[in-house]
Amino acid sequence: MMRDALTRLLGAILAFVGAITLVFLALRITPGDPADNILGDEAPEAAKVRFRERLGLHQPLHVQYGQLWTQIADGTLGESYEVGSGRPVSQIIGEALPPTIELALAAMLVACFIAIPFGILAAVSHGGFIDQFTMFIALLGVAVPVFWSGPLLLFLFAVQWQIVPPPGAPLSSPLPLVLPALVLGIALSAKLSRLVRAAVLDVLQEDYVLTARAKGLPERQIMIKHVLRNALIPVLTVTGLQLAALLSGAIVTEKVFARPGVGTLLLEAIVQRDYAVIQGCVIVITVAYIVVNVVVDVGYIVADPRVRRSR
Repeated sequence: MMRDALTRLLGAILAFVGAITLVFLALRITPGDPADNILGDEAPEAAKVRFRERLGLHQPLHVQYGQLWTQIADGTLGESYEVGSGRPVSQIIGEALPPTIELALAAMLVACFIAIPFGILAAVSHGGFIDQFTMFIALLGVAVPVFWSGPLLLFLFAVQWQIVPPPGAPLSSPLPLVLPALVLGIALSAKLSRLVRAAVLDVLQEDYVLTARAKGLPERQIMIKHVLRNALIPVLTVTGLQLAALLSGAIVTEKVFARPGVGTLLLEAIVQRDYAVIQGCVIVITVAYIVVNVVVDVGYIVADPRVRRSR
């Protein structure tokens, strides 16, 4: 177990360093100058020179790369390039992160409440009308893009019927969270329900399930104790990765519903070529994936005793 833990830790460190390095190089190679984007083309050249010197952009690449790791080590993640800001990137991301976490967890909750019952129902009635109907709905959910379903639901529930607040409403109540969570959750549940169906079908054909039925155990007990627990492994994997993707910022959904968050912050930073904020967002995304993968590994051990014994 110690060797396995060290291997995973080394892999996480390499992934973290690799992601930061690739983003650092990609930003510097891509044509464009943050001074032109932020100060404007009409700004005096002297002002642009001072801007680059203040942020260290005039330094050689290897010096800038070393400064980046220094900023990561001290926890500030650098200083935003926005004129007059002077705020550390960690503070800016810290303000944008809670709405994204709230949206990601709500969307995942919606997805699980829809996908798990529908996937099990489709697997149990394999080949029947319910199976075909639920899979058709799942296929429809995968095919419909968020940038289409989001405005449609906004028009119906916020404009036509006025059940929920319009985009940009204050986040002081749960109502502004309802539509974004539904849009993301339904799209994610379409993928998860197909996975749950396939996993449950595979487990239903295992010998230990046939033996349990031959012993006369109730179908409910077989499904809960034998089928669902063993079918959780692939579902946990995809769910963990999807949660990490949601935490990294659902850019389209946040933009459609005018919500603050990491996705909106990252998009604005890319437009402004704010290297420090972009790098900070990538750090948060990378850490989110690493943490979620660790949690998924622990979930494997809890869900399947065979994994625990193999370690």
